[in-house]
Parts: sequence; C-alpha cells; structure tokens
Amino acid sequence: MGKRNSLSSVGHYNANYENFQTDLYGEIRREAFGEDIGQNSWLTAEEQDRFLKWLDLAPGQTLLDVGCGAGGPALRIASISGCAVFGVDVHERAVVTASSLAAQRGLTERANFRATDATGSLPFSEASFDAITCIDAINHFPDRACVLAEWARLLKPGGRLLFTDPITVTGPLTNEEIGARSSAGLYLFVPHGYDERAIERSGLQLLMCEDVTPNMTKVAEARRAARASRSTALREIEGDQAYDGQQEFLAVAARIAREGRLSRFVYVSKKLG
Repeated sequence: MGKRNSLSSVGHYNANYENFQTDLYGEIRREAFGEDIGQNSWLTAEEQDRFLKWLDLAPGQTLLDVGCGAGGPALRIASISGCAVFGVDVHERAVVTASSLAAQRGLTERANFRATDATGSLPFSEASFDAITCIDAINHFPDRACVLAEWARLLKPGGRLLFTDPITVTGPLTNEEIGARSSAGLYLFVPHGYDERAIERSGLQLLMCEDVTPNMTKVAEARRAARASRSTALREIEGDQAYDGQQEFLAVAARIAREGRLSRFVYVSKKLG
C-alpha cells in the first residue's frame, strides 16, 4: 500500500467515533451489518445471538467486554441477557460515546465503560467476571500470552472467554496486502493454531473453535459499498486521505478473506476450578 493511503490509528478510529451517532454513519452501519447495534467490527446481530448461546449469561452475572468500542454490542448483551456489563477501550472518544448510549437506553445502572489500555493488567479484582468477550480486537495486543493470562485471572471458576481473531494467516499474503490490512494501528498476525496453543498455555480449556470468515467478507464488502455511495459527504468529514485509506482497507480485507488467505475464527474457552 502506498504511503498516500496510509491511516493513523488515531485518525481512523476518531473519525468513526466522533461521528458515530450521526445519521450518516448510522445509515452506513445498517447497510453494512443489516442491523445497527452500534458495532465497529465485523460483528452482526445474528452472529452475536449465536455467541450469546455459548456464553449463557443471566441476570446477576457480569460480563467484561475488552475493546468495547462505542459500546453497542455490550449494551445489547445487557439488554437481552439481563447481566451487568463493563466495557474497556483505549479510545476515550469511544468510551464517551458508549456512556452516552447507555444513558439513552436506560442501562447506566448495569453498564459501565472506562478508557483503559488493555495490553497489561486491568483494574479489576481476581475472579470478577462470569464471562469475558473481545470481538475483533485481540489482534491489537502485542503480547497475547500476557493478555490471555490476565483474562484467565479475571474469570470466575467456570467462567467463559469468547474472542474472535480476524487476522489469522491461512494463506500467502504480500507485503502490500499486510500493509493495507494493518493500516489502522498495531496488528498481530498469527498462523492458524497459534490461538489454540495460547489458550491452553493460559490454563483455560478450549471448548470450541469455528471459522467465521464469511461474515467478515460480507461485512467488508457491504461497508465499502455503503461508504462509496456516500463518498462526497464522507470525504468532507474524514478528508480524502483517510477516506481513501479506509476504502482500501475494506477492499483488501474483503478480497483476502474471500480467497481464504486471511481468516477470522471465534474461540470459546472455560476457566476450570
């Protein structure tokens, strides 16, 4: 990818979160995901419903969502399951948006969001959570063993961890494709099988692994098309460089996923005890 289209992490995410609640960005999410649940990943409402069956959350339980973004998916879980949710994200603007959405939906008593760097220790006591989720964000943490060990510490005995890894290498990739796919910040590319071994070393029991790449392909293609049909308005908001960079990011993400060269997997594991 040429330098002209490179994205800074701050610019990429700030553009999305600062305009998250506008009609324009809401329309794009509805076209891209089918249902706008306030997500900024590859997650759809239908997919989240499947994930929720594996987590089996209930009123009185507590979920930690790492890399919560604008909080929409976590709030939807709280609403459906009745559980309490804590969300952490490194982006202050995302957390402000998440707190605003919680207030709008009447969920402030069961939803708490804070700006926190989740690459190291988190400000919670041992065995605080019945479940932990991290949707399409684990790839932003450079030390996966450290992160998984911390999540294992925070889970109650019998608690479940569910995360998706959207940049699992399953085929040949060029340096330009890797550059485009990782243009929005730090990305850790790992081979298939790496996550399974990391889960085992953290002391968690792997319950299931499923290939969910088709969802990523579909969302990337739909999101790129939805943005392209609103390019004039988006260029005014984001600027030409950021707009073109996001479009290239989505185009490359869709192509290499469709061709089975960079895949997305969901992992569910359990803390024994």
